[in-house]
Amino acid sequence: MFGGGGGMNPRKLNQMMEQMGIDIEELDAEEIVIRTGDEELVFDQPDVQRMDAQGQATYTITGEPETREAGGGEEATPLGAGDDGAGDAESGGGDGIPEADVEIVAQRTGASEDDAREALEATDGDLAAAVSRLE
Repeated sequence: MFGGGGGMNPRKLNQMMEQMGIDIEELDAEEIVIRTGDEELVFDQPDVQRMDAQGQATYTITGEPETREAGGGEEATPLGAGDDGAGDAESGGGDGIPEADVEIVAQRTGASEDDAREALEATDGDLAAAVSRLE
């Protein structure tokens, strides 16, 4: 794109990006989960960059994912959670927040599941934002 950009001075490249209105920020992510219809790709301790350009945010994730079957999160549920009726919130809560997401946020932050659910609802289900909100 920049033709021979491999030899470009990083400082000059940063100046050019700033002039074009492109801002890059490193994010301190603990876990990234990408869910498809068939599987989940789980990145543990990935390198994440957010690039803002022309009002659009683009995220770059670098790391080696662990692959799990879709819906396999129940097998990985810690401490037998969900066996005590917590599944009711997933099927009858009506809030659209998966119970697995609530458990992940609660586990990462040490917050109660009710607080984790409230944070997820306030952030429209964004796991990272909910964790940040509770920390």
